[in-house]
Amino acid sequence: MDFFKKYSNKLIDLKSLKAKVKSFPRKKKLTLCHGVFDVVHPGHVRHFYYTKKKSDILVVSCTADKFINKGIYRPHVPEKLRALNLAAYEMIDFVIIDNNKTSLNLINFLKPDYYAKGFEYSTKILPKTTQDEKECVEKYGGKIIFTPGDVVYSSSKIINSNLPNLDLEKLDFLMKQNKITFKGINKVLHRIKKINVHVVGDVIVDTHSKTSFIGGQTKTPTFSVLLENEEHYIGGAAVVAMHLSSAGANVTFTSVISNDKMGRFVRKELGKYKVKTNFISEKNRPTTNKNTFISSPYRLLKVDTLSNSPIEEETINFISNKLKDSKDDILILSDFRHGIFNSRSLPVLLSSIPKKIFKVGDSQVASRWGNITEFKKFDLITPNEKEARFVLADQDSTVGKLAGNLIKKCYPKNLILKLGERGVFCKNNTKVQPFSIGSFANDVIDPVGAGDAMLAYSALTLYVSKSLIYSSIIGSIAAAAECELDGNVPISVEKIIKKMREIEEKVNLFKK
Repeated sequence: MDFFKKYSNKLIDLKSLKAKVKSFPRKKKLTLCHGVFDVVHPGHVRHFYYTKKKSDILVVSCTADKFINKGIYRPHVPEKLRALNLAAYEMIDFVIIDNNKTSLNLINFLKPDYYAKGFEYSTKILPKTTQDEKECVEKYGGKIIFTPGDVVYSSSKIINSNLPNLDLEKLDFLMKQNKITFKGINKVLHRIKKINVHVVGDVIVDTHSKTSFIGGQTKTPTFSVLLENEEHYIGGAAVVAMHLSSAGANVTFTSVISNDKMGRFVRKELGKYKVKTNFISEKNRPTTNKNTFISSPYRLLKVDTLSNSPIEEETINFISNKLKDSKDDILILSDFRHGIFNSRSLPVLLSSIPKKIFKVGDSQVASRWGNITEFKKFDLITPNEKEARFVLADQDSTVGKLAGNLIKKCYPKNLILKLGERGVFCKNNTKVQPFSIGSFANDVIDPVGAGDAMLAYSALTLYVSKSLIYSSIIGSIAAAAECELDGNVPISVEKIIKKMREIEEKVNLFKK
C-alpha cells in the first residue's frame, strides 16, 4: 500500500480527536508530545517510547509550517509530510498539526493527562515556554513529565550538518495532495503552444572566451592565458523570448539594442527562432555584452561592455506605444536593470499595459539590483531570494514569511520565489497552502539562464492551467534542464519531457 495512504488514518483534526479520547478526567490515560519534528531522530523515538509506556493513548502534535522559526529555510519538511512521518510509528496513536504559535491552546483544549517534554528541558529553572506549559497543565490537574536520558539530539544540528535530500519525496507528496500526475503534467505541456506572448526587457549577450592557462608573471601578480575560442549566447530578456518560442509560443520582443556586432548577432539568433522584434537604438548605448574568460573549469574574469544609464524619452515612448498596441495573451516584463526599467520609465510603461493582458514580472539581477515591488498586481512575479530580501530590507525571516511580506507589498496573484540550488518557494492568494519544490538538476554544468527558462515555462503553464503547482513544477523542470547545459540555451518541450520522465522514474524507484 502507498506510504501516504497507509498512515493517513492517524492524521486527525482536533475536534475529531477530542471526540475519540473524551474529556479530562478520562478512563484511558493520554499523553501529548509536541514539537516541530522536522527530522525524527533517535532521541524522539526514545521520547515516544517512554511516554507511550506512561499512558494508553499517545498523541503527537507538530507545529504548523507558518509558526516555525528555526532557520530561514525551515521547516525542511512540510507539515503534512512531517505528520505522516510521525504517524508511521506504531507507538503513536494520533497525530495532529497544531495551528498555533505555542502549544497552550492545544493543551487547554485537549487537557492531556501527561504533557511530555524532552530531557533537555528538565533544567532546575525551566525555560519560560516550558514553565508556561507546566502551569497550564497543572491548572486542570494534569502533569508534565520529562523523558530521562543523557544524550540530547537536535534536528537543527542534523539538518545543518548534513541536509537530507527529500526533494523527490516532497514532490511526490505535493502531487498526491493535489491529485496531479506526470501524465497530467505532460498534457499541460502540450497545451502551451500557439500562445501569443510579448516580452519587454534588456538584451544581454553572454560571451564565453575559452582559454588555456599559461602561467603567472614573475614581476607582477598577473596570470597569462591563451585564447582558444569564443562562444556567444543570447541572454537577458532575449533568451526568455527564445525559450518561449522553443515552447511553441508566438513571440514578440521589444527592446533596445545597437547596430554593433553583438546587436547583429542578436537579430540573427532571434530570427532563427522566428521571434518578431521591435528594436530601437540609442547613440552611445552598446548592446550589452558580458564576456567571461574561462580556463576550464574556472571562470577567471568577466568583462562587461554596456551602458546602465536610463533609456531616453524617445525610447520610453517607443516601448510605451508597442505596449499599448499589444494584442497578446501574455506580457512578460523581464528586468535586468540595464536601462529599460527605472523610476522614470516604469510609471509610463506600466500605465501603457492593456488591462486584460496576463501580466508577468521578473527581475534577475546579478551585478545590478532591481525592485520587484514596482510590478504591482501582476498575475505572476518570479524574483530571486536575494532581491526579495534586499527590497524588503529583511535578511533574517524564513522564506515563508519573506514570501508573505512580498505579497503584502506588491499584491501578485502568484509568487514563485527562486532559491537557487534549493529550488523555489511558491505562494498565491488562493487557499492553496504555500509549498516548496527542490531543484531537479543532477549534474550542474552552468546555472546561468536557469531563471530565464523557469520564467518562460512557468508563465505559459500558469496561463493555460491557472495552477501555481503545475506552473512551478514545469518551470523547475525547465530550470533544471538549463542547468545541465553549457551556456544559456533555449529549452524545448521535448527536453522538458525527457527530464520529466527521468524524475518520474526516480520517484517510482523510491516508492518501491
